[in-house]
Amino acid sequence: MSQAPRIAVIGAGPSGLYTAEALLKENPDVTVDVIDRLPAPYGLVRYGVAPDHLKMKSVIRALVTTFDDAARVRFLGNVRVGEDGIPGDVLREHYHAVVYASGSSVDRRLGVPGEDLPGNFGSGAFVSWYCGHPDSTRLAPDLSHPGAVVVGAGNVALDVARVLARPAQDLAGTDAHDEVVDALAASAVTDVHVVIRRGPQHVKFTPAELRQIGKLDDVEVLVHDDGVLAAGVAEPAERRMRQNLQMLTEWIENPPGAGGSRRIHLHFLRSPVRVLGERSVTGIELVHNTLDAEKVRATDRHEELDAGIVVRAIGYAGEPIPGLPFDEGTGTVPHESGRVMVGDEPVAGSYVAGWIKRGPTGVIGTNKGDGAETAASVLADLPGLAAPVHPDRDSILERLREFDVEPVDWESWLRVDAEEIRLGEQRGGTERVKIAERDAMLKAAVSTGRPR
Repeated sequence: MSQAPRIAVIGAGPSGLYTAEALLKENPDVTVDVIDRLPAPYGLVRYGVAPDHLKMKSVIRALVTTFDDAARVRFLGNVRVGEDGIPGDVLREHYHAVVYASGSSVDRRLGVPGEDLPGNFGSGAFVSWYCGHPDSTRLAPDLSHPGAVVVGAGNVALDVARVLARPAQDLAGTDAHDEVVDALAASAVTDVHVVIRRGPQHVKFTPAELRQIGKLDDVEVLVHDDGVLAAGVAEPAERRMRQNLQMLTEWIENPPGAGGSRRIHLHFLRSPVRVLGERSVTGIELVHNTLDAEKVRATDRHEELDAGIVVRAIGYAGEPIPGLPFDEGTGTVPHESGRVMVGDEPVAGSYVAGWIKRGPTGVIGTNKGDGAETAASVLADLPGLAAPVHPDRDSILERLREFDVEPVDWESWLRVDAEEIRLGEQRGGTERVKIAERDAMLKAAVSTGRPR
């Protein structure tokens, strides 16, 4: 190989950055461009972790080290790849290999009548709103009704319920942007209903996440399980499920935060059958379920919950990437160890990592091994990959301008970072305040202030 290996990683979240880190570590000749459609790095750590999960956000301290070797790795933010940006085949002309680590961004649907009413949100959009994602600043959920419904049995459902129920002043000490803090401070929501299809012995919340809602100030947690726990259930084999079961059993007798002015209701063995309302959401109709040999079966018992919003937190799916094969059933790109495959043949120079590779599973740390696997495949294939059409590493910058794309580089991002820290100091008591609007981020990126 006459040219030093050049690799593009599309996506600056954990999967992309862990892949880039492995590439740089394992081959000292490799250079990497980390490309993201947003002006900021860190992906779901920045835009998918709830503002009050400060410990989880601390993983950014590890991710940022990927950019330590400025001679070998670059950040190119605010760059769209695909139909509304630079086409993937054009991008490929500038690199030996392209790794797609673009995640899974489509909210799965409930498939019930009324789902398209205003006030019904996917958790991806709703979480993006309270995390300050530039695409969701105009979401403006109506929080004027005392009831809110969250459908789902995972940590994301608990995140949404916790953010809606906890005192807004708690979020003022986080990086939540001002519009979100103001909206939650004015919220009339007093009852958050979490609707869970299966029984309390089956939920796969992490115990830490479940325990957290039981420690909220002035928030009571009520378990509605149709008497399942009182009747006794078989002890789950998985340790965390046993811990959850023990907590829920205790909460039946002694609800945490008893007498609080707000409530989180955990409704087990219930499924949505209809979102209620004419012009906008006014509630949800549920059917009670029963377990028959561990299979969930609907009964003839129904109930309705009043609510002004419904948030479905039932999972995500990937979107097709132009020019690559796509499995509609799994919402992923077919691959072998990260190599994109069409049938039994690899697509030379094209790779995947993260959720678009394996589906929306695992925790942030799962991406480290996943990224290392993909990086190993890239490095093993490099000797046989075609060299870029354009030998100059900076030719991609000129090409982006042909498509009217002005990338945000690392120094420009550091200016945004410094401005967010300044806003945090201005608010007081918080490390930073997120800038949510894209135009405001781009303005901060070109400011004359020195980055920290």
